[in-house]
Amino acid sequence: MPFNAGNCSYVLRVARSTAFVAAALLITTAGFAQNAPAKRAISLEDLPKIGRVSPPVISPDGAWFLYSVSRPDVKEDKNHSDLWMQKWDGSGAVQLTFGKEGASRPEFSPDGKYISFLSSRPGKVKGNQVWVLNRLGGEPEQLTGITAWDIEDYAWSPDSKRLLLSVQPKTEPEAEEGKPPAPPKPIVIDRYHFKQDIQGYLRNDQRSGLYLYDLATKKLDKLTTDKNVEEESAQWSPDGAWIAFVSNHDEDADRSENSDVFVVASKAGSAAKKLTSWAGPDGGRLAWSPDSKMIAYRQGAKPEIGAYSQGKPAVVTLDGKVSYPAAKLDRAASQPCFLPDGKLLYLINDDRSEYPAEVEQTGDGAHRLVAEPGVSSGLTCVGGKVAMLRTDDTHTGEIFAFEGSGSDWKLRKLTGVNDALLAELNLAPTEDFTSKSKDGTEVHGLLTKPLGYKAGDKVPTILFIHGGPNGQDGHSFAFERQWFAAHGYAEINVNYRGSSGRGQDYAKAIFADWGHFEVMDLLGAMDEVVKMGVADPNKLGIGGWSYGGILTDYTTASDNRFKAAISGAGSAAPLSYYGADQYILQYDNELGVPWKARDLYLKLSYPLLEADKRMHTPTLYMGGTNDFNVPIIGGEQMYQALKSLHIPTELVVYPGQFHGFTRPSFIKDRYERWLAWYDHYVMGKNTPASPAPPPPAPADKKPSSSAE
Repeated sequence: MPFNAGNCSYVLRVARSTAFVAAALLITTAGFAQNAPAKRAISLEDLPKIGRVSPPVISPDGAWFLYSVSRPDVKEDKNHSDLWMQKWDGSGAVQLTFGKEGASRPEFSPDGKYISFLSSRPGKVKGNQVWVLNRLGGEPEQLTGITAWDIEDYAWSPDSKRLLLSVQPKTEPEAEEGKPPAPPKPIVIDRYHFKQDIQGYLRNDQRSGLYLYDLATKKLDKLTTDKNVEEESAQWSPDGAWIAFVSNHDEDADRSENSDVFVVASKAGSAAKKLTSWAGPDGGRLAWSPDSKMIAYRQGAKPEIGAYSQGKPAVVTLDGKVSYPAAKLDRAASQPCFLPDGKLLYLINDDRSEYPAEVEQTGDGAHRLVAEPGVSSGLTCVGGKVAMLRTDDTHTGEIFAFEGSGSDWKLRKLTGVNDALLAELNLAPTEDFTSKSKDGTEVHGLLTKPLGYKAGDKVPTILFIHGGPNGQDGHSFAFERQWFAAHGYAEINVNYRGSSGRGQDYAKAIFADWGHFEVMDLLGAMDEVVKMGVADPNKLGIGGWSYGGILTDYTTASDNRFKAAISGAGSAAPLSYYGADQYILQYDNELGVPWKARDLYLKLSYPLLEADKRMHTPTLYMGGTNDFNVPIIGGEQMYQALKSLHIPTELVVYPGQFHGFTRPSFIKDRYERWLAWYDHYVMGKNTPASPAPPPPAPADKKPSSSAE
């Protein structure tokens, strides 16, 4: 267009108008910013506000989904779970259950008429039972009335006429109404594997079995003819003709990890057929193909390295033919899921993330379908609908729809249980870093800097170590990272050798050599963060839970740089744990029996047996009295050793707690003690290393039973 005065005038008018609008927007935005509430740091008061969302359950017509939300009940000092239903488009969230007893394991009946769940709420029969809600309305009704067994899980038959129940014999009979419970009886044990966290001491008849429950006749019948074997992970075939499950049928199943995939006709008293023959563990969650002809599962590593197994995708047909999709995939796979067109998805555990991938059923590879860092779980497929839980560094787990085809898949957020809370919080981002260990091994970790961190600042830093060791620290929401960041600490998390996410060889590198390569990797990562100019080398702390607690002991016995340590549910003398914890098969396969491998057991006990030469770090020890995973004796021994050596130490014992804590007040107490210990010894604050005890209950009031 030729230049003329008219055009010039138009351009000037547009320019003035645009400038005016921009200025007005700037003023308005500034006003909104001034009125918007300032974000705040996370606090322990936020713990009971965080809802833990369960994996989704999609309705048969794909229009709705179910989930549970669990939150701590501060008054009752326990966790409470209720069920919710929501439309597939993300709207219309409705709470379905209320009450003190809670509810779990929601399902839709295949005919779409009912919503079922497990609950121990008061009913005709006591204990955990299956309840149903009519979708047309009304109150929940108790569907099952099982008295001799505890119901662990259930599944609807495809015709909605029967339930498949996974049950276990009751260890103690229910007390009669109005009468005191019967006195306890001696526990008589004759099993090789006789202890398990939460379950306690294991009797020979204490094994989960599969039963069919006819909804019309209320008749309960055992599914298989097998006796005294563990039957788990059961799944109906889509056509209803078969039930697949996982079991170990070795002569003495307690002495091996040789689980296999079995199939049985869906009729009571049927003979089960073993489909797989691998000498190690076959199983995990099972998934039927849409045509009911194949079952996808996970095949574990050989038994010798079972503790470090990176399970791989596998498929077996009804005639026992096994194939290996993505045969060259060297990452742990889990939770298989068939799509209607026969394509197969798995969740892949890979270098600080876990994501859905399509595995090639006739090829060697797997195609990652979510590129963003984060951790997925609870992969669910019904018809053409796919959903999962998803979390990242600054977002708690929520349910997402997973939609697309080929390599073009997108996540669409469905729930926002914690959105309002997260909108209030100023959360610290987490970044990747890489370090080199003394022997040249490349190690991957995560770094979370404190809130308000300025480039060039050297800050107090905590090396917080994950357990397992066959697990990994990933891009998921971790309360302790945000808790420490809010109080001026950087936190580093290191996926040391022995961790998952880096392949089978990386995971098994510490076989029968505990406290060696892991310590080398942890110290190398700490060196790197100091070199980056983030960690103050004079203000370093270390801690962890489970194998993280064990590695805390090994690391402080190997290096004196840390000003404070916290070892939770740890141990430092494997010989004292033989027969006292739940890992008898790992001892057999990895270390050997003590009378033949005495020197190895002693070598791996250097934090305790060489405490006078090696231990110098003020250390807080913690554990639960009911922990059969890593019994508290490990913390007690190390506490006694440091006390004998006049090294600052403290032992905190949590009554009635298993390996994973469940009592909200104890979980809060643990965070308070972590911070007080680090503040005193790492920060150098003039504050007590142990928080003040709670005030005693008033003399005229007894503490509630939940607080005892």
